[in-house]
Amino acid sequence: MSSSEPDRAVPDPRRWKALALLCVAMFVVNLDAQIVLLAIPSIEQDLGFTSGSEQWVLSAYLLTFGGLLMLGGRMADLLGRRRMFFIGTTMFLLASVLCGLAWTGEVLIAARTLQGASAAVMAPTALSILVTTFDEGSERNKALGIWSGIAGFGATAALLVGGPINDLLGWEWIFFLNVPIALILLGLGPVLLRESRGERRNAFDIAGAITVTLALVLLVYAVVEAPDAGWLSAQTLGLIAASIVVFAIFAWVETRSAAPLVPLRIFRNGTLVGGNIVMLLLGMIGFGMGLLVSLYAQQVLGYSALIFGLGMAVMTVMTVFGSAVGQALVTRVGFKPVAAGAMTLLGIGCLLLSRISPDGSYLGDILIPLLVFGPGLGGCYVAATIASQTGVAADEAGLASGINSAGFQIGGALGVAICSTVAASVTGAATGTVAINDGFRAAFIACVVFAVLGLAVALLLRANRPAASPAAPAAEDVPAPRTGAPVHAQAGE
Repeated sequence: MSSSEPDRAVPDPRRWKALALLCVAMFVVNLDAQIVLLAIPSIEQDLGFTSGSEQWVLSAYLLTFGGLLMLGGRMADLLGRRRMFFIGTTMFLLASVLCGLAWTGEVLIAARTLQGASAAVMAPTALSILVTTFDEGSERNKALGIWSGIAGFGATAALLVGGPINDLLGWEWIFFLNVPIALILLGLGPVLLRESRGERRNAFDIAGAITVTLALVLLVYAVVEAPDAGWLSAQTLGLIAASIVVFAIFAWVETRSAAPLVPLRIFRNGTLVGGNIVMLLLGMIGFGMGLLVSLYAQQVLGYSALIFGLGMAVMTVMTVFGSAVGQALVTRVGFKPVAAGAMTLLGIGCLLLSRISPDGSYLGDILIPLLVFGPGLGGCYVAATIASQTGVAADEAGLASGINSAGFQIGGALGVAICSTVAASVTGAATGTVAINDGFRAAFIACVVFAVLGLAVALLLRANRPAASPAAPAAEDVPAPRTGAPVHAQAGE
């Protein structure tokens, strides 16, 4: 046995505490993706947004988050995962303060842009630290299950807490809420997280970084603007065409780069590709359904943001439950049946929501679908995350994590855009709750279609369970002992 084996065999004694800290980071990142949804009317009134421009309070975050995720994940691999986590968290802290203090709409949108960019560093970096801290197999699956549950909880909790905070404290506090959380991350991170990175390289793939980021930003921008500009408009088609061209240039650059930002061989991993497609469709369903049910409750049923937020508690609880059950089942039966079963629950939940009525109620039209949808959301997030991280080399953990997070966020942007377009096209120029309700019903059917596609992809995933053999966490590149065995960097170095 080589002298490096003991390093690999002895688990990091702080790994579960580190997991708790990383989960807090992912919670706040996902929370901020949607928490402004119920506060937009108040923000619009206070900051004097012009008609239509208020959507950029949400879109600015989504655009930079989705567009920069892959770059953020690869920078973590090359420059140090813990280091980049601290840089991203510091940026997130400053951006959150600026958001809360914003005195004009332009300042708020600029701050949300910075906040999205910082989240694009935090999310993949935190997940890659998790992957390199836990060996592949049942223990990592358990950690990823907990991670996924908290991530899903963050996404659903945004609708739960956003309304009460906005109504009771003011919209500024949905951003100030991040300040103590970020300070905790920065205070405990040096104690609980160890540094790791992929192999050192003398060159950074600048051309690859520029082209992939530009391609993703063009794609997300096209999707975000499509409901207003039109899906077949010159703007939308032109941006999508430009994105495809830049993606092609990026692929050409990567095949010729000595140190590629995204080694294209990573896409030979069919499980990674399939898991990320499931994650993309999950983002479309989760964000699309969240937007629709929020608008239905407020615009048709007349609920306040506070009352509706409290009503979402049941889905938050069921999402956490689904994550816990999903993690346990993945370890026993594999991620394929869990992903397929969870997608089925998501489809059923959206199908039930497609029966909403103008004179409906929370108990009669919303509660049962939420009880079905929540476990599907939690279970699918777990299965897709584990699938997309299975078989990935330790020095590419940040990249794989960036792809995973990008899939969910870009899926969210696409889902919101498509659902908004479907609802608007059915409603047309008509007014009144009946017409609005008809638009929402059609958009929920679109979510059912997303779930059917997700089920088809899930059934194509590899049937066997994730490999049980341990994979060594990446070591910090420090001088090795005479035996040549790598030395793992410890927290606080």
